[in-house]
Amino acid sequence: MAENGLASRLYNGEAGLNIVGRRKLWFGVAGVLVLIAILSFSIRGFSLGIEFAGGNSFQVPASVGTLDDAEREVNSALAAENTGVTVATSQKVGGPGGDSYELRTPQLTAEQATAVKGQIAEDLGINVDQISDNQVSEAWGSQVTERAVLGLVIFIALVMVYLILRFEWRMAVAAVASLITNLILTAGIYSLVGFEVTPSTIIGFLTILGFALYDVVVVFDKVQENTRGITANNNQTYGEASNLAINQSLMRSLNTSVVALLPVGGLLFIGAGLLGAGTLKDLGLVLFVGMAVAFLTSILVATPLLALLKNYDPRIQAHNKRVLTRRGALSRGEVPGKGAPSPVAQADATDEPVDPDAAALAGAAPKVGARPAGKRPTGARGGRPGGGGNRPGGAKRR
Repeated sequence: MAENGLASRLYNGEAGLNIVGRRKLWFGVAGVLVLIAILSFSIRGFSLGIEFAGGNSFQVPASVGTLDDAEREVNSALAAENTGVTVATSQKVGGPGGDSYELRTPQLTAEQATAVKGQIAEDLGINVDQISDNQVSEAWGSQVTERAVLGLVIFIALVMVYLILRFEWRMAVAAVASLITNLILTAGIYSLVGFEVTPSTIIGFLTILGFALYDVVVVFDKVQENTRGITANNNQTYGEASNLAINQSLMRSLNTSVVALLPVGGLLFIGAGLLGAGTLKDLGLVLFVGMAVAFLTSILVATPLLALLKNYDPRIQAHNKRVLTRRGALSRGEVPGKGAPSPVAQADATDEPVDPDAAALAGAAPKVGARPAGKRPTGARGGRPGGGGNRPGGAKRR
């Protein structure tokens, strides 16, 4: 029925998706992807724009024809002046004087740039004053990179302080690990596909950090709510409570990501793709890729890593052992505390290492909304034989 469909169960947090229990799978996939990204950084590198690699740009009016026509004429002028370079990138841009084509080339000397500009004007049959040229030094790109790295370090430091004050240090470590994974994977996609890195790309990278942090904080807030005072009962392990928090906040994170990706997708596919606004491509591309990766890392990396770190806490270790031992005793029909060994002693007697989250989430964990195991309701509905009193059918006292 519709009310029992996956979408409905996701909305109510009752899908029962085993995210934390399969953390080895997620960590393995993330590790392989990060390794591929790092290898791409080392072997392939990045396609740097002239702002970072240095170069020249020529702008010609769009009235000369199509973008391909302008690129062909500029390449012809570069060959005529024996520069030994060709157009690296070209795009259509808008401005106060109307649309124009911007064509970028590797670094040229001042004499070569002047000669190429004159040759372009001659080939296109326009006045030299209608062509503008700019030269960008590689040093400028180095300064932008240094400031971006400094901003990234400051941002991560502030995030660590905030999360430690708001939650705890383990949540701070898990969140920062998720952010760094997000950055590496997004940069890896840029390196593998060959997207050009421009100042807009750097701005986009810094922007997606805030979005990724929001996703992580939403999930961690629910984790903190579910695990508050968890050691006072023996119903759930820390991993189960964290996994339940993911299920309860998954639909909210998904909705937030989809709503955020829609305008960014419009910016990228409509603005840059259909309308040809090339200046929007770099910013829209990094935002779209980064936000999609941020959603996945906040769910599949941050919370499972938090559960792994918490399992090294002695208090949580003892609690998880009590929960699993009590659950095992109940499944065998035993009642802990009545002739059976104590849960802690029985758990400590086992030398084999056990993953409490994988074992519990494999099927023994209580379902959402289920009555805690081991508790019996009192009264006539709990199965006690009817006593005296005036209930119909009850035995009368003699």
